[in-house]
Amino acid sequence: MTSWLIGLAIFLIYVLGILSAVLALMSARTSQGAIAWIISLLTMPYLAVPAYWIFGRPRFYGYVLARGERDSVLRRQLHRYRDRFEPYLSSASNADIRAVEQLALMPLTRGNRAELLVDGEATFESLFAGIEAAEEYILIQFFIVRDDALGLELKQRLQRAAERGVRVCFLFDEIGSHSLPERYLRDLRMAGVEVSAFRSSRGLKHRFQLNFRNHRKVLVVDGREGWTGGFNVGTEYLGENPRLGHWRDTHLKLSGPSVLGLQEAFWEDWHWATGEMISLTWTPVPFAGDRQDEGLAESQSVVIVPSGPADQLETASLLVQHAIHSAHERLWVTSPYFVPDQGVQDALRLAAMRGVDVRIMMPERPDHLLVFLSAFSFLPDMLRAGVKVFRYQPGFLHQKVMLIDDVAASVGTVNLDNRSFRLNFEITAVVPDRRFAAEVRQMLERDFGDCRRVTLEELTRRPLWRKLLSRAAYLLSPIQ
Repeated sequence: MTSWLIGLAIFLIYVLGILSAVLALMSARTSQGAIAWIISLLTMPYLAVPAYWIFGRPRFYGYVLARGERDSVLRRQLHRYRDRFEPYLSSASNADIRAVEQLALMPLTRGNRAELLVDGEATFESLFAGIEAAEEYILIQFFIVRDDALGLELKQRLQRAAERGVRVCFLFDEIGSHSLPERYLRDLRMAGVEVSAFRSSRGLKHRFQLNFRNHRKVLVVDGREGWTGGFNVGTEYLGENPRLGHWRDTHLKLSGPSVLGLQEAFWEDWHWATGEMISLTWTPVPFAGDRQDEGLAESQSVVIVPSGPADQLETASLLVQHAIHSAHERLWVTSPYFVPDQGVQDALRLAAMRGVDVRIMMPERPDHLLVFLSAFSFLPDMLRAGVKVFRYQPGFLHQKVMLIDDVAASVGTVNLDNRSFRLNFEITAVVPDRRFAAEVRQMLERDFGDCRRVTLEELTRRPLWRKLLSRAAYLLSPIQ
């Protein structure tokens, strides 16, 4: 009897392996990922089946269904303010910008001000000032929130805002913030703050969707001002981690109609996490220095690009590839985790080969060893094609910034790796404005001054064991 049950269990495991292999064949986002999963599921189903249902799901299907619900509601709300949006819709005469709009499913708006925030002191001073100035509501989400001195200050400011009658919605990723104690959340709730985890595994059908993360960092105040960029909430982001040292990061403060793009992304995430469709202000407000009677000639155009595993397209990867193909003179990219897919690698090499000044800025000090080692497997080919690679020296580099020629720049949460391209919910602000691009260029030029340039010789002379280790690390990148 026992042997019969064991045989039945083995048979069912192999059936599940075959069914999962069929699903991987039909839905994997890359051919390499499909082949890897199919071989594993057919030959080692007892190990591969649970791994596939936790790590191999290609799309966040529950979120897709929730998006269908919110689309009709949100469209009805925005329709009432359509005539108020018209003055701030920026005509995208440039085909490159029209493509970004199509990826974003959001319009390019003018009447904005984009302010660079360099490093932690400037960023958190601006974030906290925005929270203190809130009158109606605060929408706030971070991937990581820590229960340390900086996290405590954030909690106290949100508590005070709620106590003075401001509606506060606080969203966090339960995996990124796994160490956040229940006490922290309970204190917020007691003060009147509405708190929710993102809950990627919400519901029985999605119980094993543990590989999807909400990596967005967003603060919206009254629908008028918004912030996004690389910072999470923890004292290491102020440079207080002795192992990583100085923390180099960039955030962005937005004022104007583009803030509603950040607000829509949060609204959608909140609806997934809680099932609630919160009532917000959807009337666009130009930034205070932009007087309507003087026209909008001096304002900046901005388009917000949310991306994630519920999208029909691989939005983040396509956005990066589009930026690379659009560059004619320079493409400068900073990313702490640089393990791009083959399409992005090829695009970077081709850009360098056609004479574009392609520069990649990466950290010298790793905080994720596997990702750090992976880059060494393909960097030699990058250097041979003319891509310039720089390692940041003073501390840890965490900013996610792109500069395209002298005409556009972006700041956001997207890293150049498989997780940001396919598994994480991310958000990017694209600013096609020469003045803003000039500010970003000056900022990055200072950063390049704090870097050392990587040479082909130092990579090729590495011992064989280190080359093998790098290659193994690259192959162990998430299978998709």
